[in-house]
Amino acid sequence: MNFLNEIAHRFPDAISLAAGRPFEGFLDPDDVHRYFDAYRQHLSSRLGGDEAAVRRTLLQYGRTKGIIHELIADHLRVDEGITADPEALVVTVGCQEALYLTLRALRRSDRDAVLAVTPSYVGVHGAAQLVDMPVLPVRESPEGIDLEDLRAQVRCARAAGLNPRACYVIPDFANPSGIRLDLDTRRQLLRIAAEEDLLILEDNPYGLFGDPAGPPTLKALDSTARVVYLGSFAKTGLPGARVGFALADQRMAGSPGVLADQLAKIKSMLTVNTSPIAQAVIGGKLLAHGSSLRAANARETAHYQQNLAQVLSGLAKRFSDSPGVSWNTPAGGFFLLLTVPFPVGDELLEVSAEKFRVLWTPVHHFYADARARNVMRLSFSHLRSDEIEAGLDRLADFIREQPHT
Repeated sequence: MNFLNEIAHRFPDAISLAAGRPFEGFLDPDDVHRYFDAYRQHLSSRLGGDEAAVRRTLLQYGRTKGIIHELIADHLRVDEGITADPEALVVTVGCQEALYLTLRALRRSDRDAVLAVTPSYVGVHGAAQLVDMPVLPVRESPEGIDLEDLRAQVRCARAAGLNPRACYVIPDFANPSGIRLDLDTRRQLLRIAAEEDLLILEDNPYGLFGDPAGPPTLKALDSTARVVYLGSFAKTGLPGARVGFALADQRMAGSPGVLADQLAKIKSMLTVNTSPIAQAVIGGKLLAHGSSLRAANARETAHYQQNLAQVLSGLAKRFSDSPGVSWNTPAGGFFLLLTVPFPVGDELLEVSAEKFRVLWTPVHHFYADARARNVMRLSFSHLRSDEIEAGLDRLADFIREQPHT
């Protein structure tokens, strides 16, 4: 992520098909004040008009687990059909902290490991490295995860003396592939998790931008507390607020309470608490939209779907007759994968940025290695229509100039 930011800084006139950010045209600084005031009024009513308590809650060090946990629980009920105990929620500094806290709590010895569908979000590799936990790759498939390979990797790890604790997945419009797991795959994944005694770490930053009639989250299907649900308001709330959460309602052997209590203990020694001011802004947005961020993001969803359709049609227009060039067709989200007839790595990205003024992401970053592969991730969420057309034109020029292997 630092590398991509550095490249973007060095070539500011390059169109970025790399950044997985929300569309900035819908971000309004006035919303910060409006949502903060909405939550402040809500808090004042809840505290019986005790303004000293309101000030203390909003401006002092706060509760480690967070102050908007009840609103998040209501949001999960309304938007995801998830029944969540507010006390099993920990509000975090972005979802990245939620992921780190969960891995830190699960790591009990140097034998512990986490599985992850590969290619996978770079943050899981980074968080696992910080807690000294190996990431065991599980093959992706057209369905999103190769379930037979998951079983094989679990058994191979145990035969090698490792203890696989959990499997990390992004079931809805995964980063980087954009794949969404269907309902049958979700049910099979939960069944394997129970049979193999694994937790599922479900990361869901993009699911609310898809068809509301799509498959339920793994957590909504979870009847045996197998799923730790990792949530983010970076895409649906406000990215600058840096608010995420973990729903961790698992009873852990040898420990009182639930996993969320262990996450809170670790958080108390890491970030102490998540900014109550930032939480108030997110809480106010939830209040303003009846707890539904799906409803609050109707225009954003339309924008992302339109951008996806434009990129897919644009790729077809430019590359339908190009040998070795192909792409997948996600139904939503922020990303897709483009296969090209030559390996792409960081050095070639610099050439693309400097000479062709277009950025993309080499997929090797999602494998946590430096081996160049013939695949790049394209992101389209933050772009305007004219930027998509210009970016695809530049990308086509870049691809056609490369020697093919």
